Amino acid sequence: MNTNFGKLYLNTALIVLLAAVVAGCLAGASYIWPGFLKDSLGFISMRPIHASAALFWVLLGATSCVYLALQNIFPNKINKPLAWAQWALWIIALIGIFTSYFLGQFGGREYWEYNPIFSLPIALAWILFIIQFFKIAFGVAKWPVYMWMWMTGIVFFMFTFLEGYLWLFPYFRQELITDMTIQWKVNGSMVGSWNQILYGSSFFLMDKISGNKTVGHSKLAFAMYFLGFFNLCFNWGHHIYSLPTEPYIRYFGYVVSMTEWIIFAKIIYNWRTDVDEAHRFFSYFPYRFIMAANIWVLLNLFLALLMSIPAFNLYTHGTHVTVAHSMGTTIGINSMIILAAAFMFYSNSTHPLKNEKPWTNRFFWLLQGGLFILWIGLIGAGIKKGLWQLTPKHSSYGDMMATMKPWFGAFYLGGLLLTIAFIGIAIQLLRAHFNNKNNDSTLEIDCVQTTQTYA
Repeated sequence: MNTNFGKLYLNTALIVLLAAVVAGCLAGASYIWPGFLKDSLGFISMRPIHASAALFWVLLGATSCVYLALQNIFPNKINKPLAWAQWALWIIALIGIFTSYFLGQFGGREYWEYNPIFSLPIALAWILFIIQFFKIAFGVAKWPVYMWMWMTGIVFFMFTFLEGYLWLFPYFRQELITDMTIQWKVNGSMVGSWNQILYGSSFFLMDKISGNKTVGHSKLAFAMYFLGFFNLCFNWGHHIYSLPTEPYIRYFGYVVSMTEWIIFAKIIYNWRTDVDEAHRFFSYFPYRFIMAANIWVLLNLFLALLMSIPAFNLYTHGTHVTVAHSMGTTIGINSMIILAAAFMFYSNSTHPLKNEKPWTNRFFWLLQGGLFILWIGLIGAGIKKGLWQLTPKHSSYGDMMATMKPWFGAFYLGGLLLTIAFIGIAIQLLRAHFNNKNNDSTLEIDCVQTTQTYA
């Protein structure tokens, strides 16, 4: 059987996504009704379940994007034993991690709150992923930009993932400032790593949608890649403004963060072209999700740039503004790119999805609206808390939390809408996959034909 491993990983990611949104909805209820599920799982378990599931949705989704693309470009190059072994290791890790959460067994750090032993199969799976990629890539003479981005993201994720467990060694753990510096640095660099994978996937999708190879080999694409790589290496400096580190680290981190204004300006400059393209391709759902990701890059990058300014960072660090930034990145950018790939590779002229366009359209707009409401709610709550923290004679914590109820209400409403939208989209994709008898075959994409089908 010609297994499509990209779809295998994507289906796994979609199931994990369902767990993430349901757990997030239950955890978010605690902001509205304190003590919700307190006698069973409660916030203390639902939050790490949600955070880890969302993290794994992105990692498995990014992995699926690379496999989908590689299997499309090189249909017979995938090493099946390696791909199956990688997937099996992920399944072992997922079962172990979520079982431990339900049993109330923790032991890790932020976002990775499970027992570190379960990170071993994840690390082994990623090593197999690296081997798989280079076995294929070394046979390609001239790499397009997306292959460079995949390589950078895959390798750097392995490095930052291992770096994130330096706290297991007493040498690093016994010094609080060193420990916190490494952990906050790792969180920033790790996001940059999977962003490289997913942004590379978006370049691949744009090549496919446009029907030519110019995007992946353009000088501008490579210039943006090197700028992103530079930020991946050094952008973490603004994560540790509040720690007593060497001043030059903070100054350099600030300068590096400000280079992202180049990306911001480029998005604005290209806006007219993007709008013209949208008129031609907007009925095509992969393009629609790419456009949504582009808009969320614009919004979230603006927020990130503000957070990189020390005076603003003083108010926002550790508040819900940081959560808004991370969720805006995870949902608004990463998830949109993964869903663009899903609709690209799960769609053809005879695909069941073509009969579900009205519902897909509703879920798409529900997703965007829900995310925007959630994003605004978190930013509002974060700013209010930041002002409270820096007020010399502030009210009690309980009184402050009571005044934030309207912002939490908006946050929870947005979360509910997101949950409905994600469940609807995931069920559509999974049902389409299992209803399509030829779904395991490698799909050759003809963008013009597919665009006409959706129009």
